[in-house]
Amino acid sequence: MKTDKMTLTYILKHQQNKNLEEISSILARNHFWDIFPPQGVEVLNWQVLIGLGHLVTLCFHPAQLRAVNLAIERGAWGAFDTEAYATYDYLNVWKDKIKS
Repeated sequence: MKTDKMTLTYILKHQQNKNLEEISSILARNHFWDIFPPQGVEVLNWQVLIGLGHLVTLCFHPAQLRAVNLAIERGAWGAFDTEAYATYDYLNVWKDKIKS
């Protein structure tokens, strides 16, 4: 399937030396909820993984990658340890494989 967009999955790991109130305070001070995700970036999935943190999958044009990264650096750092992975949807491929 051709597309002009990419998907990127972030893992926002809770910093274990901070409680929820401290994390929330940092996110508020950094204006995380105002700047993430940047305008034009679609959130495909946002889940909380108990004991780990947040798993956020985004879809956007590759030219927006810098804006997405800067929003994470400016908004999430100090509250979360972050990891980013370029991703793609494998569900339909998997379904086709188990049918045959």
